[in-house]
Amino acid sequence: MATDSGTIAVAQAAQQIALQMLEERGRGAVLVGVARVDTALEHLLQAVMMPAPAKGDGLFLPDRPLGSLGAKVALARRLGLIDATVERALNALRKLRNAFAHSAESASLSDPVHSSRLAEVYVLARATPLWVPLETVLSAQPPTAHGPLDQALRDYILLITILVAFLEATAQQLKPIQPPVVMGFGGITALNP
Repeated sequence: MATDSGTIAVAQAAQQIALQMLEERGRGAVLVGVARVDTALEHLLQAVMMPAPAKGDGLFLPDRPLGSLGAKVALARRLGLIDATVERALNALRKLRNAFAHSAESASLSDPVHSSRLAEVYVLARATPLWVPLETVLSAQPPTAHGPLDQALRDYILLITILVAFLEATAQQLKPIQPPVVMGFGGITALNP
């Protein structure tokens, strides 16, 4: 983070996300969590794009070029907005979401197939300065109506929280890209002579 106030803002936003995620369990937790990441990634991409010409930005609708999480991840990486480790984490979440969404059986984050998919991502997330304070906040929460928070769900909530907080904080620091030239029917125009 660029400033201490920026770090504090990210930590406060992260804490709010983590507490909201406590109400979810099982399939709902995975789907809601990845939806939060998807929205944050969309905000990141929109931060570097020129404003949409119309009120609604159809570019991000489900049947449009950037309607899928995979397309958003690929574009964010190609634009240099996320590094390779975040790209891997986002793709792991995308695959996890797809597995949970298309499974007819009850799926659990503690199932070996799912926990192994996230193992590397958790190692990376634990190295961030937000993991321990957020873990402390989650541990201090009383059990919800769903019962106590198991470790697999706790780790997942922490991962989602950290990704969303950092994606949103990054988006807030960006401005639309201003290319040095623009092509038109009259030729190429230099924007910043």
